[in-house]
Amino acid sequence: MAQAKIGVIGGSGLYQMEALQDVEEVTLETPFGSPSDSFIIGTLEGTRVAFLARHGRNHHLMPTELPFRANIHAMKQLGVEYIISASAVGSLQEQVKPLDMVIPDQFIDRTRNRVNTFFGDGIVAHIGFADPVCEKLGDILYNAISELNLEEVTPHRGGTYVCMEGPAFSTKAESYLYRSWGSTVVGMTNLPEAKLAREAEIAYGTLALVTDYDCWHEDHDSVSVEMVIEYLKKNAVNAQKVIQEAVRQINANPPTSEAHSALKYAILTPLDKVPDTTKEKLKVFLEKYL
Repeated sequence: MAQAKIGVIGGSGLYQMEALQDVEEVTLETPFGSPSDSFIIGTLEGTRVAFLARHGRNHHLMPTELPFRANIHAMKQLGVEYIISASAVGSLQEQVKPLDMVIPDQFIDRTRNRVNTFFGDGIVAHIGFADPVCEKLGDILYNAISELNLEEVTPHRGGTYVCMEGPAFSTKAESYLYRSWGSTVVGMTNLPEAKLAREAEIAYGTLALVTDYDCWHEDHDSVSVEMVIEYLKKNAVNAQKVIQEAVRQINANPPTSEAHSALKYAILTPLDKVPDTTKEKLKVFLEKYL
């Protein structure tokens, strides 16, 4: 089976980089259904990297429809130890402008219809999630942005990502509420990924790409759809550069992460009491503890 050390979740254009070599397309199935799309796996900066188009390569999946469990389970099948999640977001703070990049360290959950655990069906686990992203991976992403010195891009280390249900964007009242909480950006996808990656013992970091100010901003109406699309295109090009540099840094000095042993004390059910069907379904996570 194909293997990869680093996983990247984001837009389908992220893997269209000249530096990616020995590319193969891999289709996987999981006990939780099919992932969003096939994986594009290639060698980047000397290591195998698996890219997944979060919404499918034709962007046909809404945030609520995303097969989060299948996506992360498939990453684990591939042997992924680090996930870089690139995500378009709206800014909730004046100083965080379009084209900036944010490496959030906290999340607020405003979703309603997401299954965000692998456990159940005869096994209970409670992961620690006070710090929902890997600090060392976040440092690498921030350093990569800073060292590249990208035009029009200011990196922001830390901050809170509000994960809303969607697919509609915020009302003004919601946007003002999120600002009153001191939140930094708002998006629709990354919190379920972070929870599931922690359960899968994969280090996870978010590269939040700012496309616009959320609707709180008094000048928001002057931002055209064309402008937002232009920002999306620029963000995609910049994200490719950041991911390549981050992969180089991870490969040069792979960071240890608390996420890599997240299940050590989290599973409360004696494993010999877990139904065989459930153990088989979760084998890729449990095998080192069985």
